[in-house]
Amino acid sequence: MSARMEFDTAALRQTIPFADVLGIELASAAKDEVVASMAWRAELCTSASLLHGGALMAFADSVGALCAFLNLPPGAGTSTIESKTNFFRGVREGATVHSRTAPLHVGRTTVVVQTDLTDDDGKRVAQVTQTQAVLQPAG
Repeated sequence: MSARMEFDTAALRQTIPFADVLGIELASAAKDEVVASMAWRAELCTSASLLHGGALMAFADSVGALCAFLNLPPGAGTSTIESKTNFFRGVREGATVHSRTAPLHVGRTTVVVQTDLTDDDGKRVAQVTQTQAVLQPAG
């Protein structure tokens, strides 16, 4: 049985500049699971000071793409080609959203990942399933 290989979260985060805009913090990253968080911030909100659904989707898309990337063959890249989000509850001031992303399918041409977003109490905020294309290097 092989040991779980963890990746350097600081180096991985630098590959996603938009993570700085969202304030994403990577806790751990491995092929089988990426764990991250994003704190509530007023500039990421919609009416009633609720975290905007688009911010939640961008968070999930970012960590989902990272999970897919960790499962790619050498030299390949990835791009989101489909994303499905179900929202279950709002995120209010002072809260942090936590994510767990795991691959559902790792194939030759696509990687499908599921991201579960929860609040500080462990209650599900949203669930996102996305398909990432496997982009082979040119040549």
